[in-house]
Amino acid sequence: MPTCHIQHAKTMASKPWNVLVTGGAGYIGSHTVLELVQAGFMVVVIDSLSNAYKGNNDAKPVCLLRVEKLIDKEISFIHCDITNINELRDVFKKHTFYCVIHFAALKAVGESCEKPLEYYKTNVTGTLNLLEVMREYNVKNFIYSSSATVYGTPEKLPLDESMKTGDCTNPYGKTKFMVEEILKDLCASDNAWSVISLRYFNPVGAHPSGQIGEDPNGVPNNLMPYIAQVAVGKRKMLHIYGNDYDTPDGTGVRDYIHIMDLAAGHVKAMVYQKTSNSTGFKAINLGTGKGYSVLEVVQAFEKASGRRIECKIVERRPGDISTSYADASLANKELGWRATKDISDMCDDAWKWQQSNPNGYKC
Repeated sequence: MPTCHIQHAKTMASKPWNVLVTGGAGYIGSHTVLELVQAGFMVVVIDSLSNAYKGNNDAKPVCLLRVEKLIDKEISFIHCDITNINELRDVFKKHTFYCVIHFAALKAVGESCEKPLEYYKTNVTGTLNLLEVMREYNVKNFIYSSSATVYGTPEKLPLDESMKTGDCTNPYGKTKFMVEEILKDLCASDNAWSVISLRYFNPVGAHPSGQIGEDPNGVPNNLMPYIAQVAVGKRKMLHIYGNDYDTPDGTGVRDYIHIMDLAAGHVKAMVYQKTSNSTGFKAINLGTGKGYSVLEVVQAFEKASGRRIECKIVERRPGDISTSYADASLANKELGWRATKDISDMCDDAWKWQQSNPNGYKC
């Protein structure tokens, strides 16, 4: 994040500007917490720890302890499950917030097809609980962690925010779409609400220090961490789900975005929300605008790691689409944000994290 924007954020945060980050011990959440604190914001993290490694520490997950070392500041953490509305109320009773950044969710496309009820409970009901408590405590600034999956099968490319949403191909995408519809209705009913829905494409990579990164439980559901685990010797080979898509090499094409670019986008969104006095619902894509196929990502990771990635073609995965990449011009226009890192940066940082932490946060 450019120095001028960090100073701008610090000026506003000095009031202070307290932020609640739900799911802040997750992959995207932990990197965003680091960026927020470095920009001068006061942050409170809540997380159920369903997807975070706690280690031997009784108070905080390992990822947040590492964030604290990187920024040399303590982070306020509360164990809280968003599906328990009373636990949420306890958080709001103890703290005063200006804004909520909402990451807490289940996020695997394939798993959502196998466990749809769990996804609707956490992603929809949990968000409803959060919004209800926010309304009770008159906290009406909200930044939502949405997804490009809300677009479903693209009618045309690149995907921009004016395009139709809702024709989702999997329950995960449907939960994100449903919440966006709820947020639109909420803003229409009360113009005091300011909601920015950041539609992510495919977050990958890690903090350049190699100290924090993506640490999935069990078998990774996403491409980059799976490739990294093959490269480090933790898994034998990568299964590529289909090579008969209508793409140059037959494998699926996605817009991959470096996690640090994505985290910086949240700081930009908060600055925009404050300085523009923005109200209502606004959806904004966060992506690079360039798509890479599975095989192109494999080749880039082989170059970064110096390791060969063994691959096997298997059947397509339920819920997957052929190609998806962003038109991110609105993020640049409204937030002054654009992606700065390319696929080589993403692979370099992902490999640095995986090589330094072959078993994730458990090593």
